[in-house]
Amino acid sequence: MQCPKCRGNMRTFDRNGVHIEQCDGCRGIFLDYGELETLSRMENQWAQQNYAAPPPPAAGPAWGGGHHGGHGYHHGHRKSWVNALFSS
Repeated sequence: MQCPKCRGNMRTFDRNGVHIEQCDGCRGIFLDYGELETLSRMENQWAQQNYAAPPPPAAGPAWGGGHHGGHGYHHGHRKSWVNALFSS
């Protein structure tokens, strides 16, 4: 199968029952009808099972009310399993 974008060779991967086509050349990802919705549903289920509510920020001293310089809860971006899905 050829990539519709760059005409490179396409490979098919099976990830939890979802068939994903990826181009060896441009690394484009191609999904069949309904597969994006399936991936979205699986992502939501995975997130609900693996992430609890974040802990509240640590209480600071009364005199330093508005200071957030590296102390307390760090608001970072959590990676999901979808990132791992496309990294191979």
